[in-house]
Amino acid sequence: MTCALVTPWWRRRVAGDDSAVGGVLPTPILDWRGPLVQSLVRETASADQLAGLRAAHRLIAGAVRPVYAVQERQPISRTLRRGRGSCSQRLAILEGVARAQGIPTRVRGLLVDGRFWYPRFPRLKYLVPSQVLVAWPEFGIDDSWVPVGELFGQLTDLAASPGFSNDSGETLFDAVSRTAIDWDGVTCETGGACGLSATVLADLGRFDSRDELFRRHGQTLSGPVTRLVDPVLSRWAPRQSASSR
Repeated sequence: MTCALVTPWWRRRVAGDDSAVGGVLPTPILDWRGPLVQSLVRETASADQLAGLRAAHRLIAGAVRPVYAVQERQPISRTLRRGRGSCSQRLAILEGVARAQGIPTRVRGLLVDGRFWYPRFPRLKYLVPSQVLVAWPEFGIDDSWVPVGELFGQLTDLAASPGFSNDSGETLFDAVSRTAIDWDGVTCETGGACGLSATVLADLGRFDSRDELFRRHGQTLSGPVTRLVDPVLSRWAPRQSASSR
């Protein structure tokens, strides 16, 4: 049984549209002018924008260890300084690096069934939020929007690899580099794992930045709960396995 009491249940979360144009300017979350972000930018700058983002993803995966932090509005400079961050916070760093390199970004807002996270918290299911708000980045490359799940290849090709299980040290951030993270069931017809599409409760549309998404729809947890539990969860790392990154 999931828990709705810890979420901002009073918010009316309805689907928006897909007209977001994105941008490259820094935001309170994507504060890419900081020295630590600029260091990543210098290390990964490339004429091939996709190659540069892949390189940035690898560096972030190695430099920022995964934890269960829940403060979605944390600036990326702070996440880098701490050297630990949630899947969402690590994705935000990748967005910041992209913007600093002149690549526009926007996010897609997805409400995902909290039961998707049961394997990570088998003894704490009653505390898992009933709905988890996911900010899924998209990057403006060659006049088209590339979702973060397709930075390393087409979903139909990535689907040949074992799917994401959400029960080990691997997070969604890590998994995009090796397998299909398919929220829309694109890989179903090709025989790939399409389980993630069944976890999506609502598609909230696209937003010019994750700041706008969280401003309009709040975070996964309500403000008081976020402030209460983040100091603990931001130090709790997923259990590792032999295959975890």
